[in-house]
Amino acid sequence: MFNQKSKSENPVEQKPSAPSGQATIIAAGTTLKGDITSSGDIRIDGNLEGNVHCTAKVVIGSNGSVTGDISGAQADIMGRVTGTIRVKELLQLKGGSQVQGNLHANKLQIEPSANFNGQCHMTGTEKPAMAASSNGLADKKTEKLVAQA
Repeated sequence: MFNQKSKSENPVEQKPSAPSGQATIIAAGTTLKGDITSSGDIRIDGNLEGNVHCTAKVVIGSNGSVTGDISGAQADIMGRVTGTIRVKELLQLKGGSQVQGNLHANKLQIEPSANFNGQCHMTGTEKPAMAASSNGLADKKTEKLVAQA
């Protein structure tokens, strides 16, 4: 009647949301060159020459290979990585994995048959004041033992 479109006739554009419960997969036999950024889980069973930036979990399969840095919330490494791995939570180096590079993680689990060459930096949430007080206790125990001898 007034030639105005009603609000229901103008669809609101919505950004597509990431699929829940699904992971991006780089399949075996695939080689990628370049950086990958993902807000969901990612699994690499092929070869990647570049960096992985993920806000969720990164999995490098037993046939997977990454030459570059990896950052994510969690990571399970079963294949090869040459580069720095930065994980906010748990980093697992599974049996048969080969890692050449530095590790930065809050928690680290390394299976006996995993191969790791580099430095490990634990980024725990312990407060310095607590560490200082526990060191003080250890020093007092040491002093007591020295005095008894």
